[in-house]
Amino acid sequence: MAIEQELKNTSSLHKEFQNLLDQDFKDRKLKENEIIKATVTEITKNFVVVDCKAKMEGMIPIEEFKNDEELAKLKVGSKIDVYLERIESFKGEIVISRDKAKKMKAWKKMEKVFETQEEMTGYITGKVKGGFIASVEGLLCFMPSSQIDIRPLKKIDHLMNVPVKVIATRIDKNRGNVCVSRRAVLEKSKNAEISEALKNIKEGDIVNDAIVKAITDWGIFLDINGVDALLHVSDLSHGRVKKPSDLATIGQKLKVKITKIDQKTNRVSASVKALTEDPYENIDKKYKVGEIYEGEVTKIMEYGCFVKIEEGIEGLIHNSELDWTNKNVKPSKVLSPSQKINFKIVNIDKETKRISLSYKATLENPWAKVKNQIGKKVKIKIVNITDKAIFGEMPDFNLTGMLHYKEISYQENIDDLKNFKKNEILEVKIIEVNDEKIKFSKRALEKDPLDWFKQNNKKVNDVITTRVHEVLKTGVKVSIDKDKKLITSIKKSDLAKDAADARPEVFSAGDALDAKIIDLDLKNRKIKLSVKAAQIDEEKSLIAKFGEGATKSGATLKGIFEKAIGKKEKKDK
Repeated sequence: MAIEQELKNTSSLHKEFQNLLDQDFKDRKLKENEIIKATVTEITKNFVVVDCKAKMEGMIPIEEFKNDEELAKLKVGSKIDVYLERIESFKGEIVISRDKAKKMKAWKKMEKVFETQEEMTGYITGKVKGGFIASVEGLLCFMPSSQIDIRPLKKIDHLMNVPVKVIATRIDKNRGNVCVSRRAVLEKSKNAEISEALKNIKEGDIVNDAIVKAITDWGIFLDINGVDALLHVSDLSHGRVKKPSDLATIGQKLKVKITKIDQKTNRVSASVKALTEDPYENIDKKYKVGEIYEGEVTKIMEYGCFVKIEEGIEGLIHNSELDWTNKNVKPSKVLSPSQKINFKIVNIDKETKRISLSYKATLENPWAKVKNQIGKKVKIKIVNITDKAIFGEMPDFNLTGMLHYKEISYQENIDDLKNFKKNEILEVKIIEVNDEKIKFSKRALEKDPLDWFKQNNKKVNDVITTRVHEVLKTGVKVSIDKDKKLITSIKKSDLAKDAADARPEVFSAGDALDAKIIDLDLKNRKIKLSVKAAQIDEEKSLIAKFGEGATKSGATLKGIFEKAIGKKEKKDK
């Protein structure tokens, strides 16, 4: 009985203890996937044992404390945050993580500081493509190479695994990615220093000891009492500056004027030329458009030459103003640097500070000279032969003109071009000079065959005797003069009054043909002849002469023509 009573008491105590324990766990309200507080109860070689107020203690791998200095400060009784993954695993153990707790806590903090742009401490732990991996309060972040420092760094060994201040620049909540920047912290600090230094200077101040820090092709960087300033190449001098390095060296002290301070970007602009009077201010009083002055060539460009007029003033001679004969001439073939030349001022623009000059205006104009040669005979050297013309150079004038194939001979035959070769010397006459273009004529040196009409007093409606020169399918070519220099065509439809007789094949070279002048335009060199029109006129003349008597005697028109032709033949004999 005593044993049974003792067993009952023990069972009752066990149930009571179990109820108290269950009630205690119930009051603890542990929830999975949340951060909870834990107390360190033991630190071993491989684990940190903690009390999470669960059924049993949790064990965290020691590696989760080695990423920062936390392990050195950790001791029994320390309170730490852990992430509760499972209250009880299949083994009956509680599953917790210090690393995940730090990451979750860091992510929540990262979201807050991203909005406020607060600085955080991170450790650069490794290098990846395009940048570096930085651990910021347990959260792995990406730091682009451009964001590690203000200036490009060749080596970053001194920054690896040491505390650095960073700012979050981008957060992707969906992917859990964070970008951070050390450069932003440095710039923020530097901008604060610059803002403080800028309080000691203002626009318009003249600084006597600005130190040259760096020189580029487009300007000079200065140190003005700890503030970086830019002296642009355009602010070095009122004149053109080839290279800033020609005027300054590293470490040299310059006297400059503060021209602009940008309060937003803290950028300072300085100027040397602002210390001197602008030479363009009264330029229109010193120099007049249309006048000729002397200067020195300073620079040769593809589009022209710059000429120094006086200290701080330069003008441009464009390609088209270098040579009378070649508008696209290479400037280096006409002028050279340091050459003293005369020039004519074409235009002055004070607002843009641009002066246009002309070099060719100081030279003799060959175009004005050649205009006096119109109608005169000259010699040309063939420089080119195209499909329709010959181009020849006039050595005495250094000008080139055109000889069209129609101006080679009065026959106006395009095949005449084949009779000439390059570099051949020809005698021609200048017939036209217009818009800097010259036209030559070779046939103008010969007698014009069309003068035959003036000499023989022939005009429209006159009948003339021609000789067949060539028989064609579309008509015949006839020579009008004895020398066969005046040749024209008669169309098939104009060869006879009757269509049956208008056949070119019935004619032979040398046959005589009486033809009437239908059209004669000596200026445009147009001649039109018609055998048909001559026959019609002759018929009308015979009818007018024999028609009345022939009607009374019953004679036919054929008989009248035969009788008239017979009389004419006897008369000719």
